[in-house]
Amino acid sequence: MPSLQMRLTFALISFAESVVCLAPSGPWDAFNYAPNSRVVYPASIHSTVGAVTGADALLDNTGSATLSGNGSWLTLDFGKEVGGLISLNFDAVSSTSSLALSFTESPMFIRSFASDDSSFPDASTTYDAVFPIPAPLSTGLWTQPEFSLRGGFRYLSIVLTGAQLAISNVSCAISFMPHVDNLRAYAGYFYAKDPFYHDPDFLTKVWMAGAYTVQTNTVPLDTGRMVPFESAGHWANNATLGVAGPIIVDGAKRDRAVWPGDMGIAVPTQFVSTNDLIPTRNAISTMFAHINPKTGALPESGPPLSQLNSDTYHCWTLIGTHNYYLYSGDRVWLQTIWTNYTKAVAFLEAKVNSTNGLMNVTGLRDWARQGGGGFNAEGNAILYRVLLTSAELGEAMALPDLRDAWLANATALKTAYNRAFWVPSLGMYRDNMTTTLTPQDANSLAILFNLTQTKEQAALISTGLEKNWNELGPVAPKLPDTISPFISSFELQAHFVAGNATRAMDLLHREWGYMLSTNLSVQSTLLEGFTANGSLGYRANVGYNHDAAYTSHAHGWSTGPTSALTIYVLGLSVTGVQGSTWQIAPQTAGLPGAEGGFETSLGRFDAAWTTTETTFALTVNTPTATEGLFLLPVEFEGSSVKVDGKKVALDGRSLVLSGGEHGIVATVRR
Repeated sequence: MPSLQMRLTFALISFAESVVCLAPSGPWDAFNYAPNSRVVYPASIHSTVGAVTGADALLDNTGSATLSGNGSWLTLDFGKEVGGLISLNFDAVSSTSSLALSFTESPMFIRSFASDDSSFPDASTTYDAVFPIPAPLSTGLWTQPEFSLRGGFRYLSIVLTGAQLAISNVSCAISFMPHVDNLRAYAGYFYAKDPFYHDPDFLTKVWMAGAYTVQTNTVPLDTGRMVPFESAGHWANNATLGVAGPIIVDGAKRDRAVWPGDMGIAVPTQFVSTNDLIPTRNAISTMFAHINPKTGALPESGPPLSQLNSDTYHCWTLIGTHNYYLYSGDRVWLQTIWTNYTKAVAFLEAKVNSTNGLMNVTGLRDWARQGGGGFNAEGNAILYRVLLTSAELGEAMALPDLRDAWLANATALKTAYNRAFWVPSLGMYRDNMTTTLTPQDANSLAILFNLTQTKEQAALISTGLEKNWNELGPVAPKLPDTISPFISSFELQAHFVAGNATRAMDLLHREWGYMLSTNLSVQSTLLEGFTANGSLGYRANVGYNHDAAYTSHAHGWSTGPTSALTIYVLGLSVTGVQGSTWQIAPQTAGLPGAEGGFETSLGRFDAAWTTTETTFALTVNTPTATEGLFLLPVEFEGSSVKVDGKKVALDGRSLVLSGGEHGIVATVRR
């Protein structure tokens, strides 16, 4: 098998072929969490215990640190989430010198005897233990074996387990984004000042944190968590993850596998930030490669985990197919998976009950929600999105009969959905036909996927969702004592779609403000989830065996703000393949301005806007062969509008724009 370095070189070549143009430089660059180099060094000494001298020399690589006395140790802080292989120099050793390495994302689990957990959740929180470097040691450079790669950590503890020794040149060779030389070379950007939060740069930081999180989740093909899991006291990340690499997985530390539901949030983040779609294509291809050839059922997760029996994650693979095609326009690839795609849609349609018109959810695995089977609102909301996006793909494949059939089925499902689940007295959708519980996921998705039938209905749901909130965000009704950034990412978008940008910003401040600032986490990437009081005991009673050390601190499904800020606050989104059509519809949320953009293979899409009490000013620049729709911010409705210096009449709040550069100024009439 080629070495990891050789695989990185091959991947760099493939990525170079996909790059169109990079984001312009600007003040946003100061908030990019990605490291300047693929080899990183510790930023500070977190702590030392016992007889440790010269530790500071490790920070600027100017000399050796000496550990004396069995049990002495030091902890290095890389300053942000990193992941990869550790190298160090042994400068002075004896025949009985030995070390152990301990890794952790959260400072809560800095300890000499164990890393945080990545192989398996165990209530002891010490399942992974440490990586031993036994005697006898040789002077010179030592590099961590590839199988023991640590995909995500911020803190590295070096523990003396034998006689005195001296070390230097401690570094981490970054393993994620193996096909990219310059990790900071983003295609997208976002910048806005937030006068309503204690950190005015919060919005830019959280956008960048989402982008960096997804970068850490983009990994070489043969670096998956080993399944069957390693025995207690060990970990291994050398399993094959799919049909090709690089590939996008759920988390940096774990699970390190393809999870299509997670990609429903992570891939839009990927598009607006790096436009790095090769890993997405490889992940979706992997899911179709493992379809059940008889039934058309898709797995819940990719190999080596390869879990089955999830109707919702089956749906997310199909939605992900549409997302990839929308962003890339890769029709050649679409043709290669089309037979399996149609088989997978038919698998879902066969579950639709002829009497009530709803899908009977029998594949029960999901994002960890409790009680998702039967005629369930969440599953049917996701199916509705599958049918709509499938119709668009049918159009792309020049199959009008199939397109029309899927559209007809979507229309029928929307009617059945509202008949079965809408409860007027609650102003929300219920979870199923025998309960009054109103779930966060189904109601958020109903707005986002346009299952609502009126604007008033969407507004009621937006208000109702806020009833789940505490000071840190929404406590999920379907997973008690839990705040799920995955489902909250959908809720965040739903509030924007419902026209309530102020509520969306409040949610951003509460939930993502906590995640990005808490000293329980890495303050650079985004937590998988946390409890209602902010602790790391996410899913303690639901699969994670009360192991707070198992929680991932870099999970792509938590990155919803990155795409939401671009699509709704900046207001820029693609509506046609590769941005052949687009929309610019800023929701100002009281902000003084915003700037940002992204790329597709057609070229760059950039916009910037500012506001005063009486004026809204926008510049937008898109590829010339495209066409877009401008929507004036609602608070400026009725204003006098000029486009490129000429007064124009809007159709309500909307105006069709050709591609190219335009300047729009709206002035409140007096």
